[in-house]
Amino acid sequence: MIGRIWHGWTTPANADTYEALLKEEIFVGIQNRRIGGFKGIQLLRHDADDEVEFVTIMRFESLEAVREFAGDDYEVAVVPPKARAVLARFDARSQHYEIRAERSGED
Repeated sequence: MIGRIWHGWTTPANADTYEALLKEEIFVGIQNRRIGGFKGIQLLRHDADDEVEFVTIMRFESLEAVREFAGDDYEVAVVPPKARAVLARFDARSQHYEIRAERSGED
């Protein structure tokens, strides 16, 4: 299992707009692509005084599945134009980690 991690930052004024865009359009669009090996996505948010940080963590079965999502240069960030319009800055490349263990609170 592969974890794809990406960071983006907005101004506090754009934070709610960006979060809604992620939840209502971007995440739905990713789901609708029916990417083989895509296992899910999480959204994390951290509000600071002068900016708001967002982190997405996507899970894929393999690097081949990541390539189906992002292309051959799979580390390049996938940031649609609508998102770029409200982000102050963002990672140009995503990081990928092999998920070695995972447990739920119910185990």
